[in-house]
Amino acid sequence: MLLCLASFKNDFFEIAKQIEIFTEMYKQINMNYVDETNPADLMDNAIEGMLSDLDPYTKYWTEQEVEQSRINSRGAYTGIGANVRTTENKLIIVEPWKDYPADKAGLKAGDEILEIDGIKIADYEDNAGKLLQGSAGTKLQVTYTRQGKTNSTTLERAAVDIKAVPFYGMATSDIGYVILAKFNEKASRETRDAIRDLKEQGAQKIILDLRGNPGGLLSEAVNVSNLFIPKDKLITSTQSSIEKYNRTYLTKKKAFDADIPLAVLINGRSASASEIVSGSVQDYDRGVVIGARSYGKGLVQRPRELSYGTQVKITISRYFTPSGRCIQALDYWNRDADGNAVRTLKEDYNAYKTVNSGRTVYDGGGIDPDIKMESAAYSPITTALLRDNAIFDYATDYYYNHQYASIDDIKLSNQDFADFIAWIEARGFDFETVTESAFAKAYKTAANEQLDDDIDASYQTMVQAIKEAKKGDIKDKKAEIMSLLTDEIVKRYFYRDGLYEYQLKYGPEIQEAIKVLDNPKEYKRILS
Repeated sequence: MLLCLASFKNDFFEIAKQIEIFTEMYKQINMNYVDETNPADLMDNAIEGMLSDLDPYTKYWTEQEVEQSRINSRGAYTGIGANVRTTENKLIIVEPWKDYPADKAGLKAGDEILEIDGIKIADYEDNAGKLLQGSAGTKLQVTYTRQGKTNSTTLERAAVDIKAVPFYGMATSDIGYVILAKFNEKASRETRDAIRDLKEQGAQKIILDLRGNPGGLLSEAVNVSNLFIPKDKLITSTQSSIEKYNRTYLTKKKAFDADIPLAVLINGRSASASEIVSGSVQDYDRGVVIGARSYGKGLVQRPRELSYGTQVKITISRYFTPSGRCIQALDYWNRDADGNAVRTLKEDYNAYKTVNSGRTVYDGGGIDPDIKMESAAYSPITTALLRDNAIFDYATDYYYNHQYASIDDIKLSNQDFADFIAWIEARGFDFETVTESAFAKAYKTAANEQLDDDIDASYQTMVQAIKEAKKGDIKDKKAEIMSLLTDEIVKRYFYRDGLYEYQLKYGPEIQEAIKVLDNPKEYKRILS
């Protein structure tokens, strides 16, 4: 006890000392710097610098960001009813939601908004997306460009209901299908209601789709797991160097249906709460997990109140599955020479046993599915295409050059894939591999040592070889690229509801889930 008290006193003195130094320096710069300074910008940069060496989930939230977080948790807000992207002084419509204000006003995915109520987006220094928010019934005038033409329209803001379960339906005569898109306050209730309705329609088996679900409320992850897993079962535990954050989370109620055959779909964008649910389902041998290894976001955050309505969201612990696997993939506390977070190598994965049947499962970050699907994967090349917005922009061009009357008419061909490759090459798409980065660094070192003349020809040959290999890599990842292209293109014509119907008919992961659930012998074999 005396040792802990001494440690606390030492930490307190060090904190007080550093705060005093910082305050004095901050004051001296503001009072004496040669040019005029902006105190708020200086402080924002200081905060950003302080957090930069920690994990990316420990963040400072402004008052507006705090309110946005509350909106996300509640699942309702007032606005134009569209996903938007703000980058480089641009505001792009990513997806208008059917029958909401943006859709009613004629806005489409790919439209770039230039002005909102006379305010030019290019000149607006804050997050321009905030200009779209406001009270229900209020109007805003929007000027936008589409395919090189400038247009104007008027929108009337409205209440927007963000459903945790945006779609459910019958995949076959006895298999129900439920999409759980996010873990907001309504997640478990909407999932339970959907399953109840499907069972009334004849569902005797369930597919729970968590692909692309980024997570949300931990309590709702436990509640969703509890729909299938009995009372008093461990769903996840959290571990931290701070004792009070070491906790276990158990199911609190009788399972809604502890026996119904279950398939859970995940991919590389299923994170956090999605990984808690899929991990508990897998660890209790409660269902078959299908798709690709999940994202690996196993860090727990808690918001802490600051002055003037702001908050800091702090990583306080790590998630673990019932078998003891750590969900977190990247190690932000032991970085490589370039300062990048390190991922556990496959040969260093640890084996664990599932709770009921004793199957072997592995850690390494994220949840590794029982059945792996190429179409669900997110390889580095695919991630680079998404980061470059190449798939989104290609779908925009595609939409204005093709016509479809029904979702059944959309069948992308090998020629479509070849056209996409030609399109990204013409666009100048490129991405740097880890190998390229390492060679470039070695070549720079050689130049500093005046050895570059001796190895220049070999280096250029190697660079060209890597470029050719990258072209081959794009073709090797055809399944996952075509899956993302198809999804984006279907949405352009038939909205998200059309995409869900299309996936229900043709989605390879859903078809695999149907095949497994329709084969009780194979289902039991996987889980035993």
